[in-house]
Amino acid sequence: MNECRVLFAGTPEFALASLSALVDNDIRPHAVLTQPDRPAGRGKKLSASPVKRFAVDHGIDVLQPTSLKDDSVVNAITALKPDILIVAAYGIILPQAVLDIPTHGCLNVHASLLPRWRGAAPIQAAILAGDATTGVSLMSMTAGLDCGPVFVTEAIDIGEDETAGELHDRLAALGGELLVKHLDAIIAGRLRASEQDESLANFAGKIKPADARLDWSLAADLLARRVRAYNPVPGAWFKLDDERIKCWRATSADVTGAPGEVQKASRDGVVVACGEGGLALRKLQRPGKRPIDAGAFAAQLEIVGKTLG
Repeated sequence: MNECRVLFAGTPEFALASLSALVDNDIRPHAVLTQPDRPAGRGKKLSASPVKRFAVDHGIDVLQPTSLKDDSVVNAITALKPDILIVAAYGIILPQAVLDIPTHGCLNVHASLLPRWRGAAPIQAAILAGDATTGVSLMSMTAGLDCGPVFVTEAIDIGEDETAGELHDRLAALGGELLVKHLDAIIAGRLRASEQDESLANFAGKIKPADARLDWSLAADLLARRVRAYNPVPGAWFKLDDERIKCWRATSADVTGAPGEVQKASRDGVVVACGEGGLALRKLQRPGKRPIDAGAFAAQLEIVGKTLG
């Protein structure tokens, strides 16, 4: 590996776990590609990605193109003479001109047991679907969306109450471990990739805030999964009078009533009737406030008998 020229492309915390694992195992990328700095926080000041901050701290050159379709960008990557480009949650599509540059191709660290969930939000999709397991795949990249042949996968169980944020952290760590474990064999050609079964593929598109609104006409089990899947981003929510309330923890409850009607409120939860069963909201957040448990929330507002929007 010492003579292999590695490039790395990634942006958020999920990618950082793989980059950090490489560096910790003396596999130092010659350069890192990451998305341009974005406005963040209340002041909307430009903020560097986790991958960029790590790269700068470790003296690794950083490239931040807005697109990879520009000839000057393709030429800059070509000039680095990469043997392999490792990609993890980069967020910019790699055109064929870039895919063709590395001698050993482009390797993607993907948070799903491909072809189960392709696309931008495989972690949330697995929770929403009620999957019992998920995992990480190391995939040879092609021009299609997450449809390249797969070198290796490793599965983990999804916890009964596990949120997307918690599952994300476990999968990110697993991705880094899987990457450093198999990278030598992939580059040396000792590990062969297998084509995906297209008939088993599902698409996990980008999540919008509107997707996280709780629809009380649905079954409580499904809504409980939505709360888990949208924690921490964008946060499941509903309307109480004129306020948008976020829900960070919830479990199913055995109640009946008109969908959206609050049946009871105590320290054990704000229990809302659903299309099937009920949902006990256990951690809630009013606009501009900190998340609080159900008991504190119930003490602030008279909500029993109200119908939530």
